[in-house]
Amino acid sequence: MTVSRRNFLKAGIAASTASMAGLSLGPAALAAAQETEADWQWDKAVCRFCGTGCGLMLATSNGRVVAQKGDVENPVNRGWQCVKGYFNAKIMYGQDRLTQPLMRMKDGQFHKQGDFVPVSWEQAFDEMERQLRKTYAEKGPEGIACFGSGQWTIQEGYAMNKLFKAGFRSNNIDPNARNCMASAVVGFYSVFGTDEPAGNYDDIENTDTMILWGANMAEMHTVLWSRIINRRMAAPNVRIVNLTTFRNMSSDGADLEIVFKPNTDLAIQNYIAREIIARDAVNWDFVNKHTIFATGPSDIGYGLRPGDEYAFPAERDIVAKELKVTLDKYEAIGQRRQEGEVVEQNSRGNPLAHWSISFEDYKKALEPYTLDFVAELAKGDASEPLEDFKAKLQQLADLYIEANRKVVSFWTMGFNQHQRGSWVNQQVYANHLLLGKHAQPGNGAFSLTGQPTACGTAREVGTFSHRLPADRLIGVPAHREFTEAHWKLPAKTINPKPGSFYGKIMRDLEDGSVKWAWVQVNNPWHTHPNSNHWIKAAREKDNFIIVSEAYPGISAKVADLILPVAMIFEKWGAYGNAERRTQHWREQVPPPGVARGDLWQVLEFSKRFTIGDFWGELPVPGLKGDGYEDGKLPSVLTEAGEKGYSADDSLYKVLFATADNMKYAWPDPVAKGRDNHTVNLLGDGWFVEKALWQEYVHFGRGVGKDLADFDVYHRDEVRGLRWPVVDGKEGTWRFNEQYDPYVTKGAGFEFYGKLAKAIPSGDLDGVTDPTPVPLPGKAKIFFRPYAAPVEQPDENYDLWLSTGRVLEHWHSGTMTRRVPELHRAVPAAVLWMHPEDASERGMQRNDLVWIESRRGKIQIRVETTGRNTMPKGMVYAPFFDEGVFINKVAIDAACPMSKESDYKKCAVKVYKV
Repeated sequence: MTVSRRNFLKAGIAASTASMAGLSLGPAALAAAQETEADWQWDKAVCRFCGTGCGLMLATSNGRVVAQKGDVENPVNRGWQCVKGYFNAKIMYGQDRLTQPLMRMKDGQFHKQGDFVPVSWEQAFDEMERQLRKTYAEKGPEGIACFGSGQWTIQEGYAMNKLFKAGFRSNNIDPNARNCMASAVVGFYSVFGTDEPAGNYDDIENTDTMILWGANMAEMHTVLWSRIINRRMAAPNVRIVNLTTFRNMSSDGADLEIVFKPNTDLAIQNYIAREIIARDAVNWDFVNKHTIFATGPSDIGYGLRPGDEYAFPAERDIVAKELKVTLDKYEAIGQRRQEGEVVEQNSRGNPLAHWSISFEDYKKALEPYTLDFVAELAKGDASEPLEDFKAKLQQLADLYIEANRKVVSFWTMGFNQHQRGSWVNQQVYANHLLLGKHAQPGNGAFSLTGQPTACGTAREVGTFSHRLPADRLIGVPAHREFTEAHWKLPAKTINPKPGSFYGKIMRDLEDGSVKWAWVQVNNPWHTHPNSNHWIKAAREKDNFIIVSEAYPGISAKVADLILPVAMIFEKWGAYGNAERRTQHWREQVPPPGVARGDLWQVLEFSKRFTIGDFWGELPVPGLKGDGYEDGKLPSVLTEAGEKGYSADDSLYKVLFATADNMKYAWPDPVAKGRDNHTVNLLGDGWFVEKALWQEYVHFGRGVGKDLADFDVYHRDEVRGLRWPVVDGKEGTWRFNEQYDPYVTKGAGFEFYGKLAKAIPSGDLDGVTDPTPVPLPGKAKIFFRPYAAPVEQPDENYDLWLSTGRVLEHWHSGTMTRRVPELHRAVPAAVLWMHPEDASERGMQRNDLVWIESRRGKIQIRVETTGRNTMPKGMVYAPFFDEGVFINKVAIDAACPMSKESDYKKCAVKVYKV
């Protein structure tokens, strides 16, 4: 057979694919496949995108990734991939890839209003250092900040966390996971005393019922959705419910779709709880042994920045509600108050406060949430008959309550990006706990992660402004002491005052209290809501912003210095997914040009500073604590000397290139011939990623967060491990004696988390006995009332707006829009709208329109068909397209407990251009 080289290669790839699928091959096809792959090196890796954590197999040749396939050995995806996942390799090869540092310059010097000019790494770091020293001298630890990421590798996040909190003594580091999973974290901490799900993906194959709460899994967790549909088709008794504010792709596979009004999921959860009690379906054996009842204040605000000083004139009426709100009819009923009552938000300063209550109080609080009340409040589609909606709510309650039916509740941003996101997380656990349907195969409330390692890097590593590794908190002295001891720091090195969270860092830049900020693996000026504020602050204020990036997105464009980064397979790394599975990969190909990994950037920059620069006495306004002088962080240089450190020792030497870490030498057989550009560039011969991993894992061992050694994850047969990994065995269902070695023998179930496990007692109106009562091993069943959104449609802004993603694009699109196939599939964001809403405004499909809120306006094209079907009165726009900059319109209200922004509801008007 005579074929061209091009056709021979194509035949080889096709033959290879056929072979993987188990199809028979002819001799010519086999020969083509073998010749094509002769010089390919295959290795396991992990998908760059969502929190599912799919496994990949990558083939490399001559320094490039040449082929990719789903890893059939990986238990997460079993060889499947979504459309984004298929293009992992291509995201590295966009034509406008950043390959050298760029700095704003004028007349050969940095200038805030200058143009971007290529510079060397030395020039870039020189200016970064100069600006940091200037800011630190003026503002101290409070004046610098880092926007981190749920997409950092675990080692990257660990290193930056250590540099900021131990080196710079600043807690102003927070990941974009703040806008992804923070509400889920508050739910875990407050209910169980420890973070992350009890269940795992095997629940899908073990359950009878899968209920989606604000989770369009068909688009956002596509591989898990494939497993769900497989389960549904294989078992006639299995049911799928999709609770959503508009019809989406998940509705197509659901047995029951419930379209509800924004924020009314709070009321629906209370209806279910009321039904559980009314039908005498409470699992009293489970509840009495393993739970208590609790509540907290409702006057907690909306996460807005109060006052008029920084508010745009048009948004001041909404901002005013942060301090004082007038209750509408439904809030008044749900909160046992009077309609029209003006409620001052007096608990804004302590929204996390809570106390135990009696079951009788809990039952009393649920009384208003009857079927009639909740249906009238929650019905989201005006065209749906009320009786039909009531019947759906009853079916939902039936599915939860049916005695022998297993139920898994899934949620993502519909719960978390919510002005009461922490409340609704607590509520879903309450219903599972009331029924005793939690922490068992096929039974449980399961928070899905949005980003690939929002669990592994943001939560487990503790890269939040208030956290330390493995469930430890900045504000707890014993947690700081443990961390200081493990990091071999002097006592009181770590600042006891929690830092600014993600949204507050933006506000700090606006008011000038932060003047130096470093962004890694993140595009905050594109993705943070009410973005006109933050772009103005970045470009007009006296500050210095560094953005480590692969492509020129919006954050890079507003920066003062852009640092080119190595992307996913151009570096070693590890991710932790939504089922607590930690997966590692090797560096597959070198980064282009002089791009460098984020980890190298952190370590190399740390060489420029000494402990003497930061470990002396420092002013920290607002710092208070036992053993601390108000407003001051003490000098620790004397104790540092006693530990053998010199004031002239670099942060690199003291924090990273320690004697213990230098024992992990490079090269290492685990590399199997793969390179490591970070090690090569540092030039001192230690295996950075392995050493930092081995240092990090000690935080979780013995406290229920156990991880395995570095080499274990790189074994050929290992496709990640779910923690806790104890005696070489991975964890499955936490808190359940049959599966969890941390549960006391004979306990059956034990919710052994340590956080917030001694609380005062009270009733529905407040604390009656402030004495903390311990509740070891128990979970909390919370009552939380319905609360209306702070902004709702009115005569001027007459439509609801929700924002989110589409299947084909990842977050702000900086990677996926560089893939031609994905860009062609969805080249621009559109505004999904009900056809009648469009017609009433003189619009039709494809018309260019303005969408305007109190915060800003943008142009966008109307879409009235396709994957999303909007109820009247609501529109939806994805945020991936920087040319359709929807976050100029979105509100920056947030859950006051978690500080997570609410991207799912604000009021807008739409009119033709």
